[in-house]
Amino acid sequence: MTPFGVRLRELRDQRGVSQTQMAADLGLSAAYLSALEHGRRPRPTPGLVRQICAYFGLIWDDADALAALAQRSRPKVTIDTGGLSPRATEFANLLADRIGHLSEAALDQLLETVRKGDR
Repeated sequence: MTPFGVRLRELRDQRGVSQTQMAADLGLSAAYLSALEHGRRPRPTPGLVRQICAYFGLIWDDADALAALAQRSRPKVTIDTGGLSPRATEFANLLADRIGHLSEAALDQLLETVRKGDR
């Protein structure tokens, strides 16, 4: 699942809405909505994110948070290290090879390190 998919499922569960019902209400197929939640589809378009926010009545910070999750929810990521240092290329390749074997604690540590770099 993607971070967006987890949050979407939480919203549905909190409001007692099934995938089938939500999909019908939004004019989507249930299969598409399921694939979106499970990360088998690319991240949703900004228009669909706005539609989902309206559906659940999300405004301001909650809507912004869902949009940010959608941006960070590409299930297939490509990292272009062209022009970066050899260490950056090595790191990207090692991460690609080993990400599926990292513990949640290790992922949390890496996330914190990378997020600090944004500040």
